Amino acid sequence: MSLEVVILAAGQGSRMRSSLPKVLHLLAGKPLLQHVIDRARQLSPAAIHVVAGHGADQVRAACEGQALSWVEQRQQLGTGHAVLQALPAIGDDSTVLVLYGDVPLVPVATLEALVGAAASAPALLTASLDDPAGYGRILRDADGEFRAVVEHKDATDFERAVREVNTGILAAPARLLHRYLPRVGNSNQQREYYLPDVLSLALADGVVVQTAPAESALSVMGVNDQLQLSVLERELQRQRAEALLQAGVRLADPARIDIRGSLQCGRDVFIDVNCVFTGTVVLGDGVSIGPNCVLGDTTIGAGSEVCAMSHLQSARVGSGCTVGPFARLRVGTSLGDEARVGNFVETKKAAIGAGSKINHLSYVGDCDMGGGVNIGAGTITCNYDGVNKHITRIGDGAFVGSNATLVAPVEIGPDGFVAAGSTITRPVATGELAVGRGKQRNIKGWTRPGTTDKD
Repeated sequence: MSLEVVILAAGQGSRMRSSLPKVLHLLAGKPLLQHVIDRARQLSPAAIHVVAGHGADQVRAACEGQALSWVEQRQQLGTGHAVLQALPAIGDDSTVLVLYGDVPLVPVATLEALVGAAASAPALLTASLDDPAGYGRILRDADGEFRAVVEHKDATDFERAVREVNTGILAAPARLLHRYLPRVGNSNQQREYYLPDVLSLALADGVVVQTAPAESALSVMGVNDQLQLSVLERELQRQRAEALLQAGVRLADPARIDIRGSLQCGRDVFIDVNCVFTGTVVLGDGVSIGPNCVLGDTTIGAGSEVCAMSHLQSARVGSGCTVGPFARLRVGTSLGDEARVGNFVETKKAAIGAGSKINHLSYVGDCDMGGGVNIGAGTITCNYDGVNKHITRIGDGAFVGSNATLVAPVEIGPDGFVAAGSTITRPVATGELAVGRGKQRNIKGWTRPGTTDKD
């Protein structure tokens, strides 16, 4: 029997107090809905159906390029009504798993167990909460068998005292949903069609309803406001930090790291406080990341150190390198082994060869630099003429003195030497010394402005 997943993502999320559809708010750098889709894919379903409503165009655009079946719920009339919109695209021979676009942290193992329990009968995921207010309560008979779900607003005081709640996540044979969903009514305070009502209809026909427990309350927590989103953010970051620690990564403080993508670490990696990782980041063996660094889509080779306050985006750093403090490596930067980029240095689309050094206060952009090059403080590659970008090429072993201005396109040959304070506009051949300064004049008898002979 094939599996088809229905993800409910039509709600407005008014309590988020945002123009952005609720399911597109970011959790660890990724939309809530994408977390749910990614977990659903791990179950290898035959199809994933997303029921969109509020902000449907934005939601679709955020998931562009993914193999998803889209269903529109023009009126938000409850969870049962939402699933009903998707049913025409689902055959009788499937098992249907219903997930929610704002419940992102359900473990895949929990979902697998729920689907397994629904091979021939409906199965509902439940949770026990210290404060179940707002949730539908699970009612059981004297033998502990499932009897019904009663919504909080429709429950009696006795029923509201029950701590076991309906998470809303349900799996069932499609043939049963086809049979019962059209019969669900809306005789309740909200005048909505509740998905759990199919369970009561199934029980009335003698169908046994299974339940499965959630791993924890946080694993099935939904997002209705910014406070709940922040709670799940910290929970997910805690899980990721714990996984790193178990893998041997040393964290200065597990509560002060943010992974907003994928972080892969080798052996003996150290990460200091307040570091943020976005996209795909790979840290080789023995890498050290200083405090308050931001790394996005970057690979750091073995034994390299990124010092405090550095920002690396789409960069490739070789082995044994030093970056920072206060360095910015922009898109397209690559450092060969043993290279050094120091404080207050910015690079962009720069290939920096092995053993080369840009130690401080420089900008190197659109540059192809060989190995063993020294770039003095205050050096700038002038790569943009207002219309086009141009390349600066620097050969192996070249030396560029402090406060040099290299006006691209220009080339400095191997072992070329640029004197400090020079503006270079023409090629420097191998081994040549280039001096491009204005002639110095010393004026005798000069009086500083604002002074007199009496002073």
